[in-house]
Amino acid sequence: MEELFKYIRKFGILNTEEELLIAQGLQEITILKGEAFIEAGKVSRKIAFVKEGVFRSLYYNKQGDDFTRYFIYEGRFIGDFYGFADQIPALEYIEAVTDGVLLTIDLDYFKKLEKEIAVWPVLFARLHAFVAENKLKVASTMLNLDAKSRYTHFLDHYPGLANRVPQSMLASYLGITPSSLSRIRRNIV
Repeated sequence: MEELFKYIRKFGILNTEEELLIAQGLQEITILKGEAFIEAGKVSRKIAFVKEGVFRSLYYNKQGDDFTRYFIYEGRFIGDFYGFADQIPALEYIEAVTDGVLLTIDLDYFKKLEKEIAVWPVLFARLHAFVAENKLKVASTMLNLDAKSRYTHFLDHYPGLANRVPQSMLASYLGITPSSLSRIRRNIV
């Protein structure tokens, strides 16, 4: 739980009573590898903080092929933030790459926090903006790199994560085939 509050404190200051109020609304759930936390086309009533595990955001093309947009791991929030706030259907899936443990908060309790904690709306807006900005930075950086550079960038910015996700998902994230990723891995010393 301390990891959650350490993360939240990056975006605003909460007193002890406010942290206790937040903690009261959290539910710890286990998600098994392959299970979805968010499903495209469905309205999400929860967001979560990743306590353990790796998750990925993905979408499917018309042929049914899946494409990994990004990975989420310990110490980060996950959810369809736009859909959650506006109660509209999600456009993508978020699924567990490994077994995971999440600290979830449902929409009703989130709204209670908005009413009872004066800084909550600002704090959460800052958190959401930070997450969105990081996604855009990573996406634009990846667009300007060749495959080998994308892989080394991934290794530099997400140490250890390459060993926790299947090669096919990592290749999908990097925009290359699994065989190309194998070649790149062999050539990196």
